[in-house]
Amino acid sequence: MPAPSLPVVEQLLADKPEHVTERGAVDLLPAENAWSFRLQVPRYKRNNGEISNLCIGRGTLTEEERYAINDHVVQTIRMLSQLPFPKHLKKVPEIAGGHHEKLDGTGYPKRLSGDELSVPARILAIADIFEALTAGDRPYKTGRTLSQAIKIMASMSRERHIDAALFELFLTSGVYHRYATRFLEPAQIDEVNAAAHVSSVV
Repeated sequence: MPAPSLPVVEQLLADKPEHVTERGAVDLLPAENAWSFRLQVPRYKRNNGEISNLCIGRGTLTEEERYAINDHVVQTIRMLSQLPFPKHLKKVPEIAGGHHEKLDGTGYPKRLSGDELSVPARILAIADIFEALTAGDRPYKTGRTLSQAIKIMASMSRERHIDAALFELFLTSGVYHRYATRFLEPAQIDEVNAAAHVSSVV
């Protein structure tokens, strides 16, 4: 941007042209693509506008930042689909690439509905969410306790984000607790009323 003529009035907060990075042609995702991705591509690649960032309605990520984070699944599918898996591993791209899909069809990157998701992909989604909620090695958050993680996941089950029957199995089998004793800090392992959550999802 050319230097302004002095003196100038500077706003305390502003969205300026230099705050945004335009998205080039190489960054665009055609609506019709070989992988059937159905993602809403933001207009900008980056948006550091001060007012824009202060107007985030939920969470702390801008539309552009969330799109960049979600891109890891896109790259996973693109890479895995090019590998020559043997016959018994042919479904690896679909399973690994479906762990952010939701049963109600609002997930990403393909917006698949429950009927379109395989059982292994639904299982991996539950495992991925549980690990993400309880992980204590993330620099941006602390790991949730068992009861907190299960409560959040029970809500996700009621909202049809994850498979209710498989979540019930996750609870009644006790696999969540076996994982916790191996990988979580003792302070995270609190009492979980699994029966209460099972009754809330069936």
